[in-house]
Amino acid sequence: MRLLVTGGAGFIGSNFIHFILKNRPEWNIVNFDYLTYAGNLANLEDISDSNNYRFVKGDITDPDDVKNIFSNSFDYVINFAAESHVDRSLYDPALFLQTNILGARLLLDYALETGAKRFLQISTDEVYGSLGSEGYFSEKSPLLPNSPYAASKASADLICRSYFKTFEMPVVITRAGNNYGPYQFPEKLIPFFITRALNDEHLPLYGDGLNVRDWLYVEDHCRGILAALEKAEDGEIYNLGGSNEMTNMEITKSILNFLNKPESLIKHVKDRPGHDRRYALDSAKAKEKLGWQPEMDFTEGLAKTIKWYCDNDKWLHDVQSGEYQKFYKIHYRERS
Repeated sequence: MRLLVTGGAGFIGSNFIHFILKNRPEWNIVNFDYLTYAGNLANLEDISDSNNYRFVKGDITDPDDVKNIFSNSFDYVINFAAESHVDRSLYDPALFLQTNILGARLLLDYALETGAKRFLQISTDEVYGSLGSEGYFSEKSPLLPNSPYAASKASADLICRSYFKTFEMPVVITRAGNNYGPYQFPEKLIPFFITRALNDEHLPLYGDGLNVRDWLYVEDHCRGILAALEKAEDGEIYNLGGSNEMTNMEITKSILNFLNKPESLIKHVKDRPGHDRRYALDSAKAKEKLGWQPEMDFTEGLAKTIKWYCDNDKWLHDVQSGEYQKFYKIHYRERS
């Protein structure tokens, strides 16, 4: 089985490659990544010499790069490659539209042309917009994205659907909740607050901190993606929720409690524009059709995640580049 993973040096992509090499050791993986600020080959250093793994640097928006990578044939194509940070999409929407929409379209074209048996688009629960205090998003919920990031992912999903309907291309879409775990770039809430708490720096919490997210441990997500690769029906969408709804305030206090840090480190800052109040996914379809459900208890998963960051201070130091520090100073200090 030959597998092309785009964006495989990022957080979820690198975890997925580790997961596949462990659980499907007979598969061959090509990792195609442009290595933007969040793509980090250190995430894959321990398997870089594996006989069934190869890295190729390339941009999913560059026709020559994509044409070259598809000079090889692949059974499965999984598109993790994306600009994914909502806050950044508020400052540079064009970049998100270019990568997340046009990049996905280019990959679809070449996967179709070369006869890939399955194209799996990794999407997000944010395409559905914001929920009230009750209910869950199902795969039939309307797409009502509220940020440039979410809109770009919803657009890519619709393009995937069109290729299935028009060209009978074997496309599958998965939409997951907020992921957490090792190798996550420290601009996202959990690793961001872990790293700042470790340094006794204030934790800038948006608004009242009561925005709710459904948290999914990254290895549970990887199991869901593999199940979709092997068991999904073409043209279908599957929600992969963690069944762990938590407010941002609850997450923040849990991190501080694990690290024995005072809650006085919490600093409320001005809320970001279009901040969705609540996400929650109904994963009944994935459970019934794919035989998948999350296994990691949130308290255990958070403890494992915090321990990983504490044990990997060199990795953390190396990824906290000048660009990351510049973005933090501009974005969060403007809102403080």
